[in-house]
Amino acid sequence: MSPKYLVAAACIALLSAPVSAQSVKAGIEAWQRSDYAGAVTIWRPLAEKGDADAQFNLGQAYRLGKGVPLNLGAAQTWFERAASSGHVDAETTLGLLLFQNGDRAGGLKWLRRAAEQGEPRAMLVYGTALYNGDIVTQDRLLGYSFISRAASAGLPPAKDTLAQLDQMMTPAEREKALKLASAIPSGSPVAPTQEKPKIERPKADKPRAERPTRTAEVRHSVPKPALAKPPIVTAKSGGWRIQLGAFSQRASAESLYRRLSGKAAIAGRGPIYVPAGSITRLQVGPFASRDAAESACRALGTACFPVPAK
Repeated sequence: MSPKYLVAAACIALLSAPVSAQSVKAGIEAWQRSDYAGAVTIWRPLAEKGDADAQFNLGQAYRLGKGVPLNLGAAQTWFERAASSGHVDAETTLGLLLFQNGDRAGGLKWLRRAAEQGEPRAMLVYGTALYNGDIVTQDRLLGYSFISRAASAGLPPAKDTLAQLDQMMTPAEREKALKLASAIPSGSPVAPTQEKPKIERPKADKPRAERPTRTAEVRHSVPKPALAKPPIVTAKSGGWRIQLGAFSQRASAESLYRRLSGKAAIAGRGPIYVPAGSITRLQVGPFASRDAAESACRALGTACFPVPAK
């Protein structure tokens, strides 16, 4: 065969080679070389054909504005496509994105799905919502069990939150919650025997190397409350307060105080927003004694308990 025919044959072969032959991993490698546009070029046709890993990575590119113009709407669309296929990382990232942008109900829907598959960040946020009764029906034991599972996976904010909850729950409650954490029934955390593949922690704004069943991702931070110094309360004196909850978002604590502030049991007493790791505790006081604080809790008719003022 003459050289010109060899060249022609090579060109035909290149043109006929499917784009899908370039794997999601090839896009990751391009991304890691800072060839963001090249990564997007590889991922897009795969994503359009329904590859959940490619859809997730394309969503990350739009979320970060790398290789494509920053477009959170497009990012959400691709995350939703991947999440609808059961992609755990997409469920988590979509849930956190919605949650942080104010759609907490929509965010918790996806975070619950990811939490029930053992994703640590999802378990922390969904567990905190369960513990507080924030958007979802309150279940302190199940909430604790999710948070404990996230902590056992090594998530630092979950470890901080668990340490705070350990001070707020009785040993008997903790024992029940830990038994629940190891159970398999629907609605409970994933069984401890279902281990996730070991992965490398990614660097900021970079996908990590492809793992066996999931793709590279940029870790989305767990929501943290905007913390501020507690207000000075001067209406009354005393060494006790009542604690009304621990929230992943300070705004939730403020909302609960506004709903209860008109009740006579806490008249003349202001809110104290106490930062504790990734959560904000809502306390109200002061009260002259523990008995007075307990009486206020009973009168409020909502879940709370006395704590010493620090």
